[in-house]
Amino acid sequence: MARPNEEVEALLNEYADLLSITGGDAFKARAYEKAARAIGGYPEDISRLDDKGLREIPNVGKSIADKVAEFLRTGHMKVLDERRTAIPAGVRELITIPTLGPKKAMQLHQELGIASVDALVKAIEGDELRGLKGFGPKTADNILHGVELMQQAGDRILLSAATDIAEETVAALREATGCDPEHCVYAGSLRRMRETIGDIDLLVAAEDPVPVMDAFIALPHTAEVIAHGEKKTSVRTVKGLQLDLRVLPPASFGAGLQYFTGSQAHNIRTREIAVRKGLKLSEYGLFHAKSGRRKAAATEEEVYAALGLPWIPPTLREDRGEVAAGLAGDLPRLVTEGDLRGDLHTHTDLTDGLSSLEDMVATAAARGYAYYAVTDHAPKLSMQRMTDEKILAQRERLRALAGRYKKLRLLHGTELNIGPDGEVDWPGEFLAGFDLCVASIHSHFTLDRAAQTRRLIRACENPYVAVIGHPTTRQIGRRPPIDADLDAVFAACARTGTALEVNSHPHRLDLNDELILRARHHGAVFAIDSDAHSTTHLAHTRYGVGTAQRGWLTPDEVINTWTWQRLKSFLARKRKSA
Repeated sequence: MARPNEEVEALLNEYADLLSITGGDAFKARAYEKAARAIGGYPEDISRLDDKGLREIPNVGKSIADKVAEFLRTGHMKVLDERRTAIPAGVRELITIPTLGPKKAMQLHQELGIASVDALVKAIEGDELRGLKGFGPKTADNILHGVELMQQAGDRILLSAATDIAEETVAALREATGCDPEHCVYAGSLRRMRETIGDIDLLVAAEDPVPVMDAFIALPHTAEVIAHGEKKTSVRTVKGLQLDLRVLPPASFGAGLQYFTGSQAHNIRTREIAVRKGLKLSEYGLFHAKSGRRKAAATEEEVYAALGLPWIPPTLREDRGEVAAGLAGDLPRLVTEGDLRGDLHTHTDLTDGLSSLEDMVATAAARGYAYYAVTDHAPKLSMQRMTDEKILAQRERLRALAGRYKKLRLLHGTELNIGPDGEVDWPGEFLAGFDLCVASIHSHFTLDRAAQTRRLIRACENPYVAVIGHPTTRQIGRRPPIDADLDAVFAACARTGTALEVNSHPHRLDLNDELILRARHHGAVFAIDSDAHSTTHLAHTRYGVGTAQRGWLTPDEVINTWTWQRLKSFLARKRKSA
């Protein structure tokens, strides 16, 4: 069910890894990685492009375009199949460990004969890596943490991938059955916007469930029917994801939606209230316990109201105080995507983005933003080859574009690199020329806790740093967060007037919901940014907003919901200390 772009992106990344394992040309591996990113972020469906169209994608030359065309035509990429055959399956398994890497995986296989994750864990626990070059105690600990991350992820997929599959399935069911769109939806942890999803729960209201269930198992992505009944049908897709469909009578739909959205802990709280009121709550409705007479069921709103509660947004339903807040009338007005007036962290093809400055600005304008910041990488991220001259030339191009967009204020910014001592790329007199600066950690992820804490706090104290980007640096299932005293960092952000980013990229969602809750207690403010590297990525803010809602954020706590005048004052206040 993944878009062809995403399938090809994964294959090209795998090929780049396999090239690295076998000691292949590093430049060639890097070229495949760049092509993978370009294809993954390309706005058009690549399966509809001819050879010429494929070669027009940035970083995709003739050789790579031919391999992509071969896969789209046959479902296979010969060179990838050959590499897979040439490299032991166990080594390919090792490179899935987030903290390991292809070269170290091959070294372990060649020098110690390790060819599985289990064998690697046993070797570390048996101290068999002692003396192996590049595998000190800290590396071993990082590998074990990577194995833990991989095992935690299991068969779970990212929120964005699950959303795509669920929305496609719901649309297909609506078309096949003609059911009311409001009565054909997804529920479960996906509706609660959890960052990873194990399986997808779907809910349909229908008097006759048989046609709906038959249409469901007939959908093109179905590879296996796990169970087929009138109340519940489960299928496994061609990608191995389980989808569970339940059909309820229309009169019970609201109760069913509340029940199957969960979480389990939230449902226990609501059932406790029902019991205290002499009621019984189930997926079929809210009933009087003695008479069995139904009190509420058709909509979630009437079910919650009958319990003495306001409707509780799905993103809050995790038993983290939302029921008590509802009973007290203290539920927050959560930030929504419609509240966002701008995006403060985006990239163009001047550094590692895939789209031009002009295209990114045009897409931002089409989203109805009031302001929009371009924040390409600064020089210390050396692979991006930024220079003073390049960034200043971009500033002139951006200023020239401003005349075309009367309703969109264009901001010239940069994403600075927070060095190991907390220093950033440019001196203050140069930073003063930017409208705003985001500062992020891009290296030295394994520094000790005290050092990581110091570098982040020092960055917060820089008068030109307005936002700390992806504060923990984690990538879901790929890279663990840095070890830092985040409460000290949150307090420093509140003290210095520095915003914490909720990075909306589906692989990051950083800060996550639990850390947002902690940062709020320190009085910090936040920025929900896309970190877009292509025009299609600007829409990632939906996932950042979902994460922010799970952290109970209101519009007043998110600086890019503010008017330009208020945001401008916020930025200016900090610079006064320079």
